[in-house]
Amino acid sequence: MISLEFLLASGIGLLVATGIYLILRGRTFPVVLGLAMIGYAVNLFLFAMGRVQVNAPAVLTNTSHVTDPLPQALVLTAIVIGFATTAFIVQLALRSRYESGTDHVDSKEDIINSDPREDEP
Repeated sequence: MISLEFLLASGIGLLVATGIYLILRGRTFPVVLGLAMIGYAVNLFLFAMGRVQVNAPAVLTNTSHVTDPLPQALVLTAIVIGFATTAFIVQLALRSRYESGTDHVDSKEDIINSDPREDEP
């Protein structure tokens, strides 16, 4: 049987790998999606740092087997910050598209190979 820790680590690794692949693309929309996926991977990692436990009550009760609420609070804060950062990046991408006329990250669609001797009289 596959353990929950293995599935969680595999999911985090898959999200990071997909995010890095999308960040290395040439267009702005995949870059935004890649940054969002890496943000989701970081959120899962923070959540996993609280030791994933099943049927463990919060710290409010007097038991020896409790769940740490701090990673949950950190993930909730990271979700809000990630949403604001993604909205800001989308706004920057739209402005870059308006200014440059293309959605390529480097603002160049194709490098035109021209002969410099053609400009001479």
